[in-house]
Amino acid sequence: MAFLDLLDNIGGLGLFQLLNAILLTIPGFLTACHALLQNFSAAIPNHHCRIPNQTSTVSNWIFSFSELSNKSILKAFIPLEKNNKPSKCERYLNPQWNLLILNETTHHKINQTTEKCRDGWDYDRREFLETIVSEWDLVCSRKPLKQMSQTVYMGGVLAGAIILGRLSDKFGRRTVLTWSYFLLAVSGTSTAFSPSYFAFCCLRFLCGMAVAGISLNSVSLMMEWIPTKSRACIGTLGSFGFTVGQLLLAGIAYNIRTWRKLQLSISVPFFFFFVCSWWIPESARWLVLNNHYDKAMREIQRVARVNRLPEEGKKITVEVLHMHMDKEIHVNKTSHTHFDLVRTPQLRKITICLMMLCLGYYGLVMDLQKFGLSMYLAQIIFALMDFPSLFINLTSLNLLGRRITQGGMLIIAGGVVLAIIFVPEDMKILQTVLAMIGTGFMGAAFTSIYIYTGELYPTMIRQTGMGFGSTMARIGSMSAPVVLMLDEYFSYLPSIVFGIIPIFAGFSAFMLPETLNVPLPDTIKDVELQTLSPILIGGSVPHIL
Repeated sequence: MAFLDLLDNIGGLGLFQLLNAILLTIPGFLTACHALLQNFSAAIPNHHCRIPNQTSTVSNWIFSFSELSNKSILKAFIPLEKNNKPSKCERYLNPQWNLLILNETTHHKINQTTEKCRDGWDYDRREFLETIVSEWDLVCSRKPLKQMSQTVYMGGVLAGAIILGRLSDKFGRRTVLTWSYFLLAVSGTSTAFSPSYFAFCCLRFLCGMAVAGISLNSVSLMMEWIPTKSRACIGTLGSFGFTVGQLLLAGIAYNIRTWRKLQLSISVPFFFFFVCSWWIPESARWLVLNNHYDKAMREIQRVARVNRLPEEGKKITVEVLHMHMDKEIHVNKTSHTHFDLVRTPQLRKITICLMMLCLGYYGLVMDLQKFGLSMYLAQIIFALMDFPSLFINLTSLNLLGRRITQGGMLIIAGGVVLAIIFVPEDMKILQTVLAMIGTGFMGAAFTSIYIYTGELYPTMIRQTGMGFGSTMARIGSMSAPVVLMLDEYFSYLPSIVFGIIPIFAGFSAFMLPETLNVPLPDTIKDVELQTLSPILIGGSVPHIL
């Protein structure tokens, strides 16, 4: 007998499981906002070198700024780029007043000396009143600092996955979740008052750590109370929290156009979540594995009462818990390390394949400005695409299996991203449509990989494997801003990287064993005894011998 049998006895997927899933999903709306906040808080407004306020005399003409249009002033101070737009990083060394009386043909024939923007920049504040870019001048030679701030945030997520993941194994899922809420509330609110770019990055690092703690422990607390047959459904539906968060972010950012107030609006609610989190029950499985039998028994009886099966809850005793979790308790007594992930050929193949599944998604959703649409509209479009893609993903997981779904989603996503390269620059709408489709399938693949990973690794190293997968995902998301920086040197390079890697990962997924309707393996030996089914859809379903 197993703990899952005990869950079925106290209601399976009952009222408690639904309420618990909702309570854990709602904060996910705002953690998604923190993950994609860079799109708005670090948006790059149109800008040009700051023009000094002065009056100049040319020949017998006196020009006063008050008598000239903005276009004329820019023409005299700012050179034009190849697209006939004002240069963003250079200005004339001396005002070219002669250009105001010369025609465009003469303008292009004259060789004027230029210099870098020594007096700062002027920004177009019609769409964004204030961003970190306009506040700290993260443009031109300082432009890489814009993407660096997102890399620092993702580094915090990586550190949080490692540190808070281990702390949750030691002190409990709910305890770490509660204090992660508090950490995000404090660090997020403090970020809104950052006096410098350095302070901003440090606080965003802490925000990333908190988001990792919330994400990992929310999933654990949700899944460890849900029967296996319902995990794919609840796990996929839980992903809609990220989708709703994207829509929510677009709405909030549209109404709040300054980055400090925007940061504040998505951080303060976590003080409320911190208070509410004390109601969330600790994982009974974790309590038993850490010898807290009395607490586990009380939590299970509480769940039974909420599911309106109080009599079944009263039957739960310490002896019953031992009987249902004897194998897991025995496995837990054996210490395991990350070395176990590559101990055998089958585990090596699983681990290496999973390493390649986690880069492209953030590369698309973190650079919405390049599509030429309104940032707010682009955010909404990308979010809405998640609904049909996740529905297709859920259906495919249960009909075609995990392996075909995972590989197919990644290959389609990568192919669509590569197709963007061949779309002319002036066809922004088509580029956006293709990116939207690619992001939708990438997001669906990102969801299914968490379900698939939990079914591939045996019980004795499942948490280690899940943690490793999360770590690789964070490394991929940290790499995405770095790849985006290369756009300055070769505009197609990000699309090539974000397209080829998912395709390669998709084909590698076909090397993994199928896990649809297969009992979860408990030991490394169980994994080695799994029979790989053929790659074809009609192949036999694998089983544990």
